Amino acid sequence: MADDEIITFDVSELNNFIKKLCDEGQDSLQKEVETWFDALGIEFLRIIQDEIIRKEVVDTRLLLNSFQKGSEGNEWTMNVDGHELTLEVGTNIKYAKSVNDGHKQKRRFVPGEWKNDKFVYIPNAKTGMMLTEKFVEGKHYFESACQIFEKIFDKSLERKLEEWVAKYDGTNGS
Repeated sequence: MADDEIITFDVSELNNFIKKLCDEGQDSLQKEVETWFDALGIEFLRIIQDEIIRKEVVDTRLLLNSFQKGSEGNEWTMNVDGHELTLEVGTNIKYAKSVNDGHKQKRRFVPGEWKNDKFVYIPNAKTGMMLTEKFVEGKHYFESACQIFEKIFDKSLERKLEEWVAKYDGTNGS
């Protein structure tokens, strides 16, 4: 997805909390946060897939599958810089943006034939139909997924911070 379609959450306070605790010898927290970030990324990709299905995006499964960690077309980058984490997830499938935002469909010929009231696609047929140029409205699956994820993220962050404070802040780190 384009840079304007990257979802960003400010986790600077979480990063400060992790740094403070890790400086106090609580290094196991760093691994827990990385695992949580990984799970959040997987959850976000699942939500995008759900939105693609719910909004009935016409797809050959390439777009849908690209929103699965490790699949063809999937973008997944987790950076750990000291105690600061960033996670970028998405797709590099070229048509993802136009399906999401909308696009102009050019006039084109589709080979095939009409059988009763249905058009049947037949590759290399000499007959067919001419599609006219029009704007295809975007499905906005990405924005919808971001809105859903923001609600989940806020609650998840609050729960995790409470859990980590109880587990690490001022305790023996067990």
